[in-house]
Amino acid sequence: MTRNDIDTPEIGSHAKCLKERKLALIAKGRLNELLAEKGLRVVFSGSVDKTPTHRPLVNIYRMNGEEIGKQVLKEGFARAWRPKHRNHWCD
Repeated sequence: MTRNDIDTPEIGSHAKCLKERKLALIAKGRLNELLAEKGLRVVFSGSVDKTPTHRPLVNIYRMNGEEIGKQVLKEGFARAWRPKHRNHWCD
C-alpha cells in the first residue's frame, strides 16, 4: 500500500533503531491481515511518489467502505505524514 499522507515505521536497515524495526514488523503483519480481506477496492489517487520509480499512490477500501490507511492510523500502526516533518519512531 502506498499512500501520500501516511508514514509507517521503516523496516530492516532503513530503521533508525530496534524499536522502529519491531514496530515495522508488527505494522506489516497487521497490514497483511487487512490486505487478505475479500472484496478490497484499490483506487488510484492521481498522484505518484517522489522516488525514481514514481510509484502510484493509492487508497484501498474495505467492503464496508472504510479506507485501510485510516484503519492503520486509528490502530496506531501509522502516523500522519506532512512535508518536512519527521515522525520519530524511536522516541
